[in-house]
Amino acid sequence: MTSLKVVIAEASLELVPREICNHPAVIKNARFRGRKPTEVLLDKSLHYHAMRSLPDSWKRGRPDIVHVILLESLSSPLSMEGKLQVFIHTYGDYVIEVSPETHVPRNYNRFVGLMEQLFKEGSVPPKSEKPLLRMHPSSITGLLKKLGVPGAILLNENGPLTSPRDVCREALDKGLPLIIGGFPHGRFSDEVIANAVATYSIYYRPLDAWVVTSIMIHACEEALKVLL
Repeated sequence: MTSLKVVIAEASLELVPREICNHPAVIKNARFRGRKPTEVLLDKSLHYHAMRSLPDSWKRGRPDIVHVILLESLSSPLSMEGKLQVFIHTYGDYVIEVSPETHVPRNYNRFVGLMEQLFKEGSVPPKSEKPLLRMHPSSITGLLKKLGVPGAILLNENGPLTSPRDVCREALDKGLPLIIGGFPHGRFSDEVIANAVATYSIYYRPLDAWVVTSIMIHACEEALKVLL
């Protein structure tokens, strides 16, 4: 494989679930935005009190994580050279296919509006034959099957400490995607773990998802001689 595939798994990116759409904090924010409660992104900074009753609340409501990851990855030399593919698998089992030509808004509020449009329309631009962003229901297992791979390399703080360059080389040599968690706290689901053909840690302490993404992209840039 001469390009790297990165899957951001169980990303904290979803619309407000119906079970909390009548909470005052959700209604207030939706009215301010001129939207229905079920049409706005779940955001812990805005919906913290409403979210306390949700299952896995510690893993949810952080769309900013995906925002920073996309800014980091799509602006990288690896992406500019057409050697990076990014897929977002969300907590609610949707997959977002990201075109390398996508220019993610640097402004967070504009990014939120873009993601809300994507959840509503299924693609951005809507009804385009070649959308920059395409969303469809899919588990992590379904995504890997669609990619035609037997599994993926999981980056997890519980794995054996391994250099990013060695992890990158294995991914490239074996044609395996890298899985990076897109949530702030908690553990990967059993399904994600079951799809890992290898698991590694690249640092002796936990790292933010965008830091892991940046480190791995840079390692692959060196391996593929994108950077001298």
